[in-house]
Amino acid sequence: MRELAEKFTQAFGPSGNEKEIRDIIKKEIKNYVDEIYVDNLGSLIAHKKGKGKKLLFAAHMDEIGIIVTHIDEKGFIRFAPVGGVYPIISLGQRIQFGNGQKGVIGVEFKDIPRDKIPPLSKMFIDIGASSKKDVEKTVNIGDMACFTREFVDLGKKWVSKAMDDRLCCAAIVKAIKNIKKTVNDLYFVFTVQEEVGLRGGKTSTYSVDPDLAIAVDVTGTGDTPKGFTMAVALGEGPALKIMDYSIVVTEKVKTFMKKVADKNKIPVQMEILQFGGTDAGAMQMTKGGISSGCISIPTRYIHTPGETVDKDDVEKTVKWIVSLSETDISKEGFGNKK
Repeated sequence: MRELAEKFTQAFGPSGNEKEIRDIIKKEIKNYVDEIYVDNLGSLIAHKKGKGKKLLFAAHMDEIGIIVTHIDEKGFIRFAPVGGVYPIISLGQRIQFGNGQKGVIGVEFKDIPRDKIPPLSKMFIDIGASSKKDVEKTVNIGDMACFTREFVDLGKKWVSKAMDDRLCCAAIVKAIKNIKKTVNDLYFVFTVQEEVGLRGGKTSTYSVDPDLAIAVDVTGTGDTPKGFTMAVALGEGPALKIMDYSIVVTEKVKTFMKKVADKNKIPVQMEILQFGGTDAGAMQMTKGGISSGCISIPTRYIHTPGETVDKDDVEKTVKWIVSLSETDISKEGFGNKK
């Protein structure tokens, strides 16, 4: 699992530029599914055929990033955020473009007091160029970049950029390889552009039209000094989402997911996230409404290059996905007409 997590998180793929990570995932799962294709928006959809009801799992491939908006005559690059890029974590960070070009984020120090957080509009990217013409040899207006940081194994904890949501992509891939037999008609979707509006989750769910859809994503924790007030901590197991800004999970879905976890002795935390959302919110609102839930991996420092997780939570997430996949959802009332 660690090898998959490192390979996936280190790939390049800000929203709308997911080809590199999509190709990696496709190569990993092609021998474990019956059908695999890419939809018009770029989401990767894998189908493991079954005679039962449609069960869909989804994790998004994209990561937060930046887009070039202006290049000045001295070769400094101005940028805008792609997704939730926050000034407090951006200054001094190293970034990388899709072609491998690297740079560092600087700031207009003269205009910003040292004890204040400068806005992104006061920041720029320095790629070591001496002129606009020099920059344009490798970087142009509209090019995207992402933060770059190596994967670090701290023993029980793993640290990397893009754990959100590549770690969950890796968990689904591992689950695909571990599933033995199921009556359900299984779909595994690796979505695009989640960080800019849950877009791939909406379009792919519309086309598959599942009887039950489960997103797999990260969530914040309440276990750091003066952090968020929430009942989620690293090392206590994956979380069952109850609510966030995008979804209120129905009682039927929550009860089913918890029952499967309990039956398989998977410890589960209850998650109420008071900010943000996931593909589950988009999936729930698709067509006439899709029964939707979410498995969340507790993660510290979300949307920073130092996202931190507990490897035991990851392994238990894989087990939960497999257990849900191997449970006949028709017997739980999903997809049965009233």
